Amino acid sequence: MSDSSFCSLDDRVALVTGGSRGIGAAVARELGRAGAHVAVNYRASREEAEAIASETGGIAVEGDVSDGEQAKALVERVEGELGDVDVLVNNAGITRDTLLVRMSDEDWDTVLATNLTAAFHTSRAVARKMLRRRSGAIVNMSSFVGVHGNPGQANYAATKAGLIGFTKALAKELGNRGVRANAVAPGYITTDITSDLSDEIRGFLLSATPLGRLGTPEDVASAVRFLCSDEAGFITGEVLLVDGGLGM
Repeated sequence: MSDSSFCSLDDRVALVTGGSRGIGAAVARELGRAGAHVAVNYRASREEAEAIASETGGIAVEGDVSDGEQAKALVERVEGELGDVDVLVNNAGITRDTLLVRMSDEDWDTVLATNLTAAFHTSRAVARKMLRRRSGAIVNMSSFVGVHGNPGQANYAATKAGLIGFTKALAKELGNRGVRANAVAPGYITTDITSDLSDEIRGFLLSATPLGRLGTPEDVASAVRFLCSDEAGFITGEVLLVDGGLGM
């Protein structure tokens, strides 16, 4: 049962890819609090995913969503255990940061496969039934970097910008059947990745952010919950920056 009638997702089935840690874990928890039956996808972090699933009353589902066959099998398992997917959050992502002249083909290909191609695989796997039911919400996890770029992250920026284009295409393609697609673009969020930032860089980011703090995974999760809910029923094809005003 949800903890609030506002932005309720009672009895809906939600699949969160890369849901075992960081933003993905916060999203899974928030959707669970909203009343959804949550499938927490993971590739390697089984114990973490199972712990999140236990908290939400959902299930943990292993699968490398950058592989089309695994993504399809994962969705089929969720459908078999929880029912057809009403909400898909494409959150799985990695970084392989380095300057362009030092970036290997593997660095490029791996990041594109995990961050962008995986969203294609999972969205394709759930779209047909969403279209048939004339309802569904897809939220793709982009990034501030996908909007503004960042040195040393050409591969990551390309995938996050690609997710924005992918989102807008889905919104136009699926909208006439009541299926919505939106993107969330977090700014600098307190996660394992940003914990390694130097004091100098952290100070610069704080000074450039009007709200004067780094975001939390829960800040992002709340935005995702809203976009998945009926309260956002007339919103599609949008990119919601959750960045404390950094991108203004």
